[in-house]
Amino acid sequence: MSTWLDLPADHPFGVHNLPYGVFSLDTGRRRVGVRIGDLVLDAGPVAAGDGDRGAGGVSHLATAWQTPSLNAFLSLGRPAWTAARAWLTELLTDERHRATVEPHLHPLGDVTLHLPLAVADYVDFYASEDHASNVGQIFRPDNAALPPNWKHLPIGYHGRSGTVVVSGTDVVRPSGQRKAPTDPTPSFGPSIRLDIEAELGYVVGGATELGSRVPLDEAEDHLFGVVLLNDWSARDIQAWEYVPLGPFLGKSFATSISAWVTPLEALREARVPLPGQSDPPVLPYLAGDAAGFDIHLEVALNGTVVSRPEYAGMYWAPAQMLAHLTVNGASLRDGDLFGSGTISGPAKDSRGSLLELTWNGTEPLTLEDGSTRGFLEDGDSVTMTAWAPGPEGCRIALGEVTGTIRPAR
Repeated sequence: MSTWLDLPADHPFGVHNLPYGVFSLDTGRRRVGVRIGDLVLDAGPVAAGDGDRGAGGVSHLATAWQTPSLNAFLSLGRPAWTAARAWLTELLTDERHRATVEPHLHPLGDVTLHLPLAVADYVDFYASEDHASNVGQIFRPDNAALPPNWKHLPIGYHGRSGTVVVSGTDVVRPSGQRKAPTDPTPSFGPSIRLDIEAELGYVVGGATELGSRVPLDEAEDHLFGVVLLNDWSARDIQAWEYVPLGPFLGKSFATSISAWVTPLEALREARVPLPGQSDPPVLPYLAGDAAGFDIHLEVALNGTVVSRPEYAGMYWAPAQMLAHLTVNGASLRDGDLFGSGTISGPAKDSRGSLLELTWNGTEPLTLEDGSTRGFLEDGDSVTMTAWAPGPEGCRIALGEVTGTIRPAR
C-alpha cells in the first residue's frame, strides 16, 4: 500500500502502522496525533472538517481526538477504532486528500510527546515461563522453579497507575527497606539492585460494568493497542517485601511506556499460535482461539545492546490475561493498562531483565565502554525498541521506551 507522502515503502512507521499518541506544539495544547513516517498528523481538525462522511461519520472522532489523552477515543469501542483506521488510511493513500491533510502534518522534531492515556488501572502479569522459572531459581532455590498455580492461570499483581510515565522521563532511584539473607535485621536506604523488565503493555478500552465478565472470544474487542513497557524493579526491596502478598514498593515507583500506541489491527500479520497449553490443560474460560504475537525486542544499556527478547515464546496470550482479569467480575475502565510481564527466552541473550542476564549480579555484563554492570547505576540510560512483521514484507515499529536513572532523593 502506497502513500502520497514522500515515504519509503518499507518505512517502519508507514501506512500499515499508524500508531496513536498525544502531542503538543508551542501552544502547549495537548491532543491526539497519528504518526506517519517522521510526521505527526493532527487528526482532530481534519476529522472536524470532514463532516459526517465515511463509515458512520467522523465528527465524533474530531471531538475525541481534540482532548489531551486517548481515553475519549478508547471509550468509543472497537467499531469506532476500526472505522477511524480505515478513514486515516484513505486520507494518507488517496491523493485527493493531500491538500486537506498537509497543513495538519507536523515534523516529529517540532512536537512534544506526552503520556498517551490517563491510566485508569494498571496490572502487570507474569506470562513468560522462562522468566518465571529463572526468577524462581534465583529467589527460591530450594523450591520448584514454577509455583504450582503458574500454568493454570495468568499470575499478576495490581500496580500503581499514577506512576506510569512516558518514555524519556527520568527515573529517581527508589528507597525502601532491604534485608540480605545474611543480615540480622532490615535496613533503609536507596535500592542497590535496581533493574529493568522488558515488556509489552496492552491499552484497554470499552468500559464494562462491575460484576460482568469479558469472555475470551470478546477480549480483543477491548484490546485497543500495544505499547513498549519497562517495569522498573528494585530487586532488593522486592525480595524483602514480596512474601506473602507480592510486589509493592519494589515496583510502584515508576513504570515507563512508549509514547506511541500501536493499534492491535496493525499487528494482524504478527499473530502466532501460543507455544502450547496442553499439559496441564487450561480451564474452559481460558481455552479457545487466543493468539500470541511475533514481536522482536531489543534492550540497550548506555548504548550497548544487552538483550534481544522474543515475545512469540510467551506462555499466556493477552486475551487470556484480560479474560482472567475480569473473570471475578472486576470491571474494565477506558485507559486500563496491563503488562505482559518480563519477556524472556531460553537463551541468555534473550532474557529481559538484569536479574536474569547477570544471574542476580553474580555474572556482570560488560558494556562497550569497558564498564561492567550487575544492576543499574545512577546516570545509566535504558532504551527498548521493538518491531513486528507487517503486510507486504514491511516491518511495524513499536517505537521506543527510554529512561535514565537519577540519584535517590
